[in-house]
Amino acid sequence: MALTRSRAAARRRRWTAVVGATALAVAGGALAAPAGATTTSQPVEFQTRCVPPPIAGIPPITGATTAEITVDKASPKVGETVTVTYTITKPAASNPVDLALPADIMTPSGKVVLGGAQNGAVTVNGPKKNPPVPGKGSFPAFSMTGTFTVTQAGSITLSPGDYNIHTSYLMELDTPCTVLNPPAPVSETVVASPVTSPNTRALALDTASGDPGVRVTVNGSKFTPLTDVTVVGRAGAAETADKMTVTTDSEGSFAARLKVNDVATTGIVAYEGAAWDPEKGAGPAAYKVVVPAPPNSQTITAAVTAGELSMSQAGDAVELSSVDFGQGGAATGDLKTVTVKDFRGGPAGWSLTGKVTDFTGTGGSIGAGNLSWTPACTAKAGSPSACAAGSSGPVGSGGATLASTPNGALTGGEFTIDAGLSLDVPAFTAPGSYAGVLTLTLS
Repeated sequence: MALTRSRAAARRRRWTAVVGATALAVAGGALAAPAGATTTSQPVEFQTRCVPPPIAGIPPITGATTAEITVDKASPKVGETVTVTYTITKPAASNPVDLALPADIMTPSGKVVLGGAQNGAVTVNGPKKNPPVPGKGSFPAFSMTGTFTVTQAGSITLSPGDYNIHTSYLMELDTPCTVLNPPAPVSETVVASPVTSPNTRALALDTASGDPGVRVTVNGSKFTPLTDVTVVGRAGAAETADKMTVTTDSEGSFAARLKVNDVATTGIVAYEGAAWDPEKGAGPAAYKVVVPAPPNSQTITAAVTAGELSMSQAGDAVELSSVDFGQGGAATGDLKTVTVKDFRGGPAGWSLTGKVTDFTGTGGSIGAGNLSWTPACTAKAGSPSACAAGSSGPVGSGGATLASTPNGALTGGEFTIDAGLSLDVPAFTAPGSYAGVLTLTLS
């Protein structure tokens, strides 16, 4: 009798394990989209075929699955990291037996299929979490998250792909589910924009002043190779009649001998294209036309020595607030105050930009595109230039503008720059410390 009871108990344990591992062909724990997600997604329905392990003795389950894909940013830039959440909202099957299933036995994983401007698949994983499932009850929704790096500009589509349910209930078993007619309908689309490369074009003059009609040598570098460049004098923001066109060499450099006649000239610029474009030009480089003194006169001079464009910061470490595992959200803090001193005294403004690396830690990484800032800039009283704060938004590995001042007849001053920082941490980022490096460049 004891042996008979023992065998019956073993059969019950084996059946319980099989049910816990295989009947949940499309089940798992509920999980919300990452905190701060902005999305234009829509639920889609597609046919799936889920195959229980052979030990279950249960035939494949074929039916309609409803799912939705969301992202943490709908308009990323090339190079940024996008967090993807794949949620099965209505599984194709339910618990086929009267036996209730316990909580937290299922770990889902799967793929999200990319199309359009960028092809490939995103690996997504979910936590080992689910509510209890009553006998013959409907399976709960479950979510899986993953990330991908944007490599192409344009519209990128995201469609649900194959997934797997791993169960740990007396036995470790898998139930793979495949999309019958791939690809499944598109659930989400992101529109990626290209990263604008920083303008590194530069000008240098062989002299900062000269008599009317004297030729000044203008050296340009880092322009587009083998391209026509206009070299022209400036009187404040207006161009003078002192103008010429040169062609860059194979390395994007040129040397122009510009004859300057206009006594109102305060600087010289160079640019590609038909008109001045700060993204395709350089300068102004300061230049002064020296008018000879009249007969029987004495010229009295006093010098104001030009200084440098410099930057300093109040510290080199920022500690952001912590977020809870499973909740995610914004880890916030403040950039250490940056002071810019522009004592050059010329017509050129400046730009302060920043770019950040991915935040890495023992538990993985958080993409650089998840760091955003809200810049602020204040000019010291008496400064000739007005300071403009950069736009609020992502910093990313491609970089963004923190603050700037425009070109003008006379620029300069002292400026204080601050920014609020916010790192969007996905909900189920592994616990631990994550660090990224923010590099500021003044030009």
